[in-house]
Amino acid sequence: MEIFPELAGDFERTWREVGEAISREPDNLGQTLVRDTEEEGVYWVLTDWTDEPRFRAFEVSARHVVHRLKLKPYRRGGAMHVTEVVHRIAPATEPAVPVT
Repeated sequence: MEIFPELAGDFERTWREVGEAISREPDNLGQTLVRDTEEEGVYWVLTDWTDEPRFRAFEVSARHVVHRLKLKPYRRGGAMHVTEVVHRIAPATEPAVPVT
């Protein structure tokens, strides 16, 4: 999402409100808002769903239209890309240190 930089604080608060509502959707597995450190006003929204068909159904729902309308005043542009996880590697655990 490309946000008007001067509205970033309000956008972040509104996104959190919207994100918390979306997190209560039964098929939503979580969301993350990431701010670009090199380009002012650019954010990345990562949202995980049980599967693409359920995400697409939510995307066109009246519930989601309400969420998008709340965020619209802050947006100056952006694009959406649907991706799928190919591999996920959990962090390695540290080896146990023997107690002497």
